[in-house]
Amino acid sequence: SSGINAEWPLRPGYPSRGIRLARIDGKTYNFISKKARNSFMMKKNPRKISWTVLYRRKHKKGTETDVSKKRTRKTAKFQRSIQGATLENILAKRNQKPEVRKAQREQVIRSQKEKVKAKKEAKTTTKKKTDTKAVRAAQKKINKGNMKSKPSRGGVMM
Repeated sequence: SSGINAEWPLRPGYPSRGIRLARIDGKTYNFISKKARNSFMMKKNPRKISWTVLYRRKHKKGTETDVSKKRTRKTAKFQRSIQGATLENILAKRNQKPEVRKAQREQVIRSQKEKVKAKKEAKTTTKKKTDTKAVRAAQKKINKGNMKSKPSRGGVMM
């Protein structure tokens, strides 16, 4: 890659200055001096060598100290009404005492149970009307009539 190498940079990066190394894999490195190139060839870690840019960056040398951190805004809480409930209703429910809320909940549950019970009773009464003794007797007769219509064998063995 042309330009500056990330590990052993050319300091100002002036054209026609320093040494360029081209590896077999096609990657190119630009070095400021023979010292930088030899350190790279010896696989020295530039973060441990005091004159490199990476060392200075790692150890916070020559950086401005008065640059403050960017402040992040705190998200403000905003309340609004939801579909089917106005903000006043929501606030009223929130400010209710827990005993009142519990009593309301129990009342709703009781009414739901009563509805279900009434529905069941209505179902059983309609069932009783259709399922009378006369209907059952008629069904028995039909079943008996079907039994008699079959021919009997008369005890003949085959």
